[in-house]
Amino acid sequence: MERINSLMQLLTYLVNFSEAELEIIASCFKPKSFNRNTIILEREEVCKEFYFVYKGCLRTYFLDIEGRERTRYIMLDFNIGTALSSFIYENPSFEYLDALEDTEVLAISYSDFYRLNKELPNWTFFYQKILEMAYSFQNKRIEDLIMLSAKERYEQLIKERPEFIKRLSNKIISSYLDIAQETLSRLKSK
Repeated sequence: MERINSLMQLLTYLVNFSEAELEIIASCFKPKSFNRNTIILEREEVCKEFYFVYKGCLRTYFLDIEGRERTRYIMLDFNIGTALSSFIYENPSFEYLDALEDTEVLAISYSDFYRLNKELPNWTFFYQKILEMAYSFQNKRIEDLIMLSAKERYEQLIKERPEFIKRLSNKIISSYLDIAQETLSRLKSK
């Protein structure tokens, strides 16, 4: 029940859902748990679920041409997301989705997500907000990777997402910041 209440708080923060709408939405989300280091979605699989992370950490990442992990997105407690392109278009994913910690989520299936999109105008508005937030986030990430030095990206992460520094390994942080682990170690020691 606590998971659903947390999800409902997030939804009503983003969109003014009615109580009746929230009941319909809540019935579509199912609790799931993932153990630490579980791959939830493999490359080339189709992503069939969208997640609300109640507790824990999920991340999306891909392997570059040299086989190095490149972390695209990290979802900590009370965050939402998925391998969005695969989910939206029902195409094989170019990225992986894994649990970095023991993680509790609420999951909504592709069919329920898009059924709500047809039935509830406010869900359509919520979906629009998700897409806008994802676009803005990814656009800023690209700008930061191009325009900021490794040191500036690290300092920005400390300022904007200090929980990443506390909860994630150097390997994951360096992958997220697109810097070598040795560079991250030097930056942390200063």
